[in-house]
Formats: sequence, C-alpha cells, structure tokens
Amino acid sequence: MNDDADLPAPLRTRLGKLYAEPQRRYHTQAHVRALLSWLAYWRSLAIDPRAIAAAIWFHDAVYDPRRSDNEAASAELARVELAAIGWRAVDVERVAALVLATAHHDADAGDADAWLFLDLDLSVLAQPPARYAAYAAAIRAEYAWVEEARYRSGRAAVLRSFLDRPAVYRTPALHAAWETTARINLAAELGSLA
Repeated sequence: MNDDADLPAPLRTRLGKLYAEPQRRYHTQAHVRALLSWLAYWRSLAIDPRAIAAAIWFHDAVYDPRRSDNEAASAELARVELAAIGWRAVDVERVAALVLATAHHDADAGDADAWLFLDLDLSVLAQPPARYAAYAAAIRAEYAWVEEARYRSGRAAVLRSFLDRPAVYRTPALHAAWETTARINLAAELGSLA
C-alpha cells in the first residue's frame, strides 16, 4: 500500500499547507502522519487501504474550530481534488463518505473500513498519559478563544459521549489493543475538568 493513497506530490503539498494553518495545534500534518503510520501497522484489517489513506489526508483538511461544517467542507475538497486527478466517481464518493463519518464518529455497523478509519482517528485517546496530555492541551489551544467554563463544559460533554458508548473502538483488534487505555485517559481528563 502507498501511504499517500497515490496522491501526487503537488496535491500532498497543497494539503500540507492547509494542515500548517496557524489555528491548528493538534489537527496538523503530524496527526495525518500518525494515522498513516497506524494504517500501515493495521493494514491487514483494511479492505480498501487506498480509500482510507485518502480519507486520512482529507478528513481535517478544512479545520476552523469556530465552524461547524469542517467535515462537509473537507469532503467537498476531497471530491474536487480526487476528481481532478482522475479518481473514479465511486472511489471519490467513498472517500467523501469516510470524511463525513468523522462528524459524529459513527458509521454503518457492517462498514469495517469506516470503523477502522474512525478508530485510527481516535488512536490518540489510547496513547501513554504524557502523549494524551499533550493532545488534550493542543485541543485546548485550538479552542483558546472559548471561555474556560464553557470550554470545560463542552469538552466534558465530548469525553462523556465517548465513555458512554459500549465501545470507543469498534474494530475488534483495535478494541482489544486500545480500549482500556483510552477509557482510563478519557476518565482522567474528564475528572480534571470537574
């Protein structure tokens, strides 16, 4: 598998510039690289690794923490850019659908690739405590414009939404590898927000 999803260098450069925008602290190209690395590690679980890799590149391409349509705008960017480099319409729409799934981190129960992609996107939740703390601090920095009490309330709601799920990770192998650590990290951050 090509980790760049067969994306030409000029497109990767354009996407890299988006991921370098000044409002980003976590949603950067380092996040993309981490997900591509995890995809390479778990490649045997993917049915269509090319589509997942492209979705990784595009899923946060448009990111403004003040907007509520980042996923839709990122999916539209994927449609435009992938069509321009000759991807088949069905493949373009698959990537767009994967990107859109990140809006609520939900997918059809039987869509193994969508769940693998969504689980990889949440890989940071299962990192060692220091790495998780750096992630949480970077998210706070992206929302520096939000008043502290409002941020704590909103962030706590997000954390609870993951903890309230029967499983944070739906891909069986990732669930086995990451679920316990992710729940510990999420609960610890939630406690710190109280």
